Amino acid sequence: SARETAARVVAGAIAKQIIQPIQIQAYVSAVGNVAVTKNYTELDLSLTESNVVRCPDAATAERMEQLILETKKKGDTVGGIVTCVIKNVPVGLGDPVFDKIEAQLAKAMLSINACKGFSLGSGFEGTKMFGSQHNDYYHTDGTTKTNNSGGIQGGITNGMDIYFEVAFKPVATLLQPQEMLTADGQIEVIQGKGRHDACVLPRAVPIVEAMAALVLADFMV
Repeated sequence: SARETAARVVAGAIAKQIIQPIQIQAYVSAVGNVAVTKNYTELDLSLTESNVVRCPDAATAERMEQLILETKKKGDTVGGIVTCVIKNVPVGLGDPVFDKIEAQLAKAMLSINACKGFSLGSGFEGTKMFGSQHNDYYHTDGTTKTNNSGGIQGGITNGMDIYFEVAFKPVATLLQPQEMLTADGQIEVIQGKGRHDACVLPRAVPIVEAMAALVLADFMV
């Protein structure tokens, strides 16, 4: 799987050059129950690569790293969330029906190993709001007062930042005993061996960026 995702990153690096000046920045926003509480607009995303967890919030990154190390010592694994922000997106990319840009982004993200969820803009939090609160009312210059839609309305980009979250499950291979069903229908206890990550989130960051770049390149060429 690592070789397969490496190919995605290479293709994404080429796509990023094609879609300039669009900028894509992903970061780890949650590991288990340790999460960044700030909105991406309050973070310095240039700090993402300043730690091994790839989280731009230093204090949260330290807690994430500690959780991963504790999980590894137990021979267990932990999942989390990668947030992706796309800036300088031109207006009008996408399609109102079959080729909605959020649908293509969701498809791309869900094709990544261990990915189990995709949430655009306000996501599930938007279900707790009234329409009067959620609607992105416009300024006269074409920008919106809020960006609950995550930069996409009716399947088409509106020029605001696209931002979304991608959920990753814990790795299935554990370095502790667990039951499995064999091919002949028997329940046996197995234990993983060798080198296995306790958390794939830091490794997923460049893959999320790459897949987002590929989707945008498809809409721009």
